[in-house]
Amino acid sequence: MLVKVLVDNIAGSPNCAGNKCTPLCGEWGLSVYIEFEGRRYLLDTGASANFAKNAAAMGVDLAQVDAGILSHAHYDHANGMAEFFRINGTAPFYLRKGAAENCYHTHKILGPLAYHEYIGIRKGFLKQFADRICFAEGDMQIAPNVYLVPHKDSVASAEARECIARAACLSVKENGRYRYDSFEHEQSLVFDTPEGLFVMNSCSHGGADNIVKEISATFPGKKIYAILGGFHLFRCSDETVRAFAMRLRDLDVQKIYTGHCTGQRAFEILKEVLGERAEQMFTGMTI
Repeated sequence: MLVKVLVDNIAGSPNCAGNKCTPLCGEWGLSVYIEFEGRRYLLDTGASANFAKNAAAMGVDLAQVDAGILSHAHYDHANGMAEFFRINGTAPFYLRKGAAENCYHTHKILGPLAYHEYIGIRKGFLKQFADRICFAEGDMQIAPNVYLVPHKDSVASAEARECIARAACLSVKENGRYRYDSFEHEQSLVFDTPEGLFVMNSCSHGGADNIVKEISATFPGKKIYAILGGFHLFRCSDETVRAFAMRLRDLDVQKIYTGHCTGQRAFEILKEVLGERAEQMFTGMTI
């Protein structure tokens, strides 16, 4: 298995070949390239075309990708979709069936007053690229030993996830009204490897510890070897992050690759609690 981080918040060192060095661009977003059992996958497309520029500099041919996956319906993971479709004319692109162009960040102003900032998939993309998009329902196998897994109410209910969204001020708009997000549009990409399950969930809005439990419930008896993604901790208190890190430690995941929306201070705490198990993601990282 080979994993390359095409874009993350942290810009990578210039990629040098011969006498030419190409800088790698970082941005608030995430895009990850994976090779596994003879097939190639792209998880998310970042917030712009930077993921594709970095891919070219890193020797990744996006035209050869066999399947694309959108982890959830936010702009910083979906805005590069058009660039991917321009480069790659055949790969299906998997979204969760709950994905729509309706995600917002709710800014509280005063009392009941709020400003709703659109943070979703670029308006019109779902119609424009309908022939390339596949909507996943339930647990879905997309290739041998490769799965898409949604949130499971048996682990954390939709109401519990809405409580997480309330703290993060994340909403969706339905029938002209706003409600806190319960992340029906979020999914995990799971690889069943000889070392155990490798779980990827780019922002883990439902809670990375909950996601580990969801995957364990989906694959009973399977060991979860690694989890990769942002953990959406950048606005959380030190106490909240430390408690989360201890829960993740108790779940006995061997490798934790995290960046993007985790945040620098949160990663420092994760490193204190998890030690060598935790690694900081960055643009250009190869696993």
